[in-house]
Amino acid sequence: MRKDFSRLPGEHIITWLLRCWDNGASSLELEGREAKKLGSLSREGGIDKAIGKKAQALSLWRRLLSSVRERYPFSEDVVCWPGKWTTMERGIQYLRELAVREMVYYDPDNTQLPTDPDEVQCTRPMWRKFVLSAPSSYANSLAVIDWKSEEAPTVDEVAG
Repeated sequence: MRKDFSRLPGEHIITWLLRCWDNGASSLELEGREAKKLGSLSREGGIDKAIGKKAQALSLWRRLLSSVRERYPFSEDVVCWPGKWTTMERGIQYLRELAVREMVYYDPDNTQLPTDPDEVQCTRPMWRKFVLSAPSSYANSLAVIDWKSEEAPTVDEVAG
């Protein structure tokens, strides 16, 4: 488990969280003592300590999100990959990372909110960051896209 869920040296926190999601962190239920035995996953003491804090059985995914939120209570402190993306695949990855960042600051007790980054609604601020990070060859086309309905599309719908 440490191999699949440990943060790599230099890896951004949000990139790490998304990789943990993709590796199945949502399907692993752990009690607090089991989570403590995982040791240092994030390479940050504050996050690692919080992962095993709650005694009840929770998914590793939920533990990771709440631990990052506890360590970084202000969303401005958690940065997504800051550069420009050059391929559509990297752009979709960045959009998914923006969704994970949103999820870190969700109310963990609200069962109406998605637990899957691809099901997060693409908010206007997320879309703006995405478009601004796009290479000029994509940015002009992306900037003119407007949503027709009141409800924002999900990250998966935008990626499609």
